Amino acid sequence: MKRTGFVYDDRYLLHDTGGYHPESPERLKAIHQRLSASGVLEKLTLIEADRANQRWIETVHNIHYIMRFDEACISGLSEFEHPDNAICRETCDIAFLAVGGVLKAIDLIMKGEIDNAFCAVRPPGHHAEVDKPMGFCYFNNVAIAARYVQKQYGIERVAIIDFDVHHGNGTQHIFDRDASVFYYSIHEHPSFAYPGTGREFEVGIGEGNGYTVNSPVLPGRGDDEYRRLIMQDLVPAVKKFKPEFIILSAGFDAHESDLMSGTSLSTDGYDFVSEVIMNLVNRFTGGRVVSVLEGGYNLDVLPILVENHIKMLAAIK
Repeated sequence: MKRTGFVYDDRYLLHDTGGYHPESPERLKAIHQRLSASGVLEKLTLIEADRANQRWIETVHNIHYIMRFDEACISGLSEFEHPDNAICRETCDIAFLAVGGVLKAIDLIMKGEIDNAFCAVRPPGHHAEVDKPMGFCYFNNVAIAARYVQKQYGIERVAIIDFDVHHGNGTQHIFDRDASVFYYSIHEHPSFAYPGTGREFEVGIGEGNGYTVNSPVLPGRGDDEYRRLIMQDLVPAVKKFKPEFIILSAGFDAHESDLMSGTSLSTDGYDFVSEVIMNLVNRFTGGRVVSVLEGGYNLDVLPILVENHIKMLAAIK
């Protein structure tokens, strides 16, 4: 069994998105309840979040954007620059805490105290651009984590693997021109799904050319298509890149029962995705991986998928 960390903090529930928003505190409650009831939680190393130092957020986000976000929350606004982006007075502080939880997990991995970690954080992050919130996301948790592990620990090659049903436009754009961060995303085809980015021909720019790989999935396609694309696109690209650290944008909204999804990935299909990723992690990074929660909105299915994913991380049979 692996020593797997679990980042969770009750303060994440303070990010209040209102009564009808899909990205609700109930998501984390459901995950925590499932892990506790099944006995998996007691096998994990529990990690309480610390607030991230703003200098790490500034490695990705424009300082004026950070100030704009903070001011919107302090002012008591209910949304930030778009109706999708529901906020409350606490949201900016909780976004700092979400980043901080991920960075703390990286610290523990790099110090050898745990092998890997799953971060049950909110708000999510992969749509957040350098100076723009999008799709429920304010700070790009995984992008900041990549910069952190590079600058704090001297890791040269970081791979980000994103299996949310929506393309991580923010993550891709942040690293578009960067050959030190490889970004892979498998997602519903952008002609049919938010945010409309992530086509096959988007492969990076300049020095970053070839360090972005996208695998769009047509609506209605499921396990067979995911298996084909992951083996055809992801595995050879990771073998070529040889990452020293892997970060996951773990979205569970590609499931066939999730209302956000037009794809038909089954529970077994999700297990396959996790299994292939862990094989790559064990081969290339010595087991070093941080998995960060993104989407997943069916409260009956989300906890099951997260538990299965964590069991794969922790090598729990």
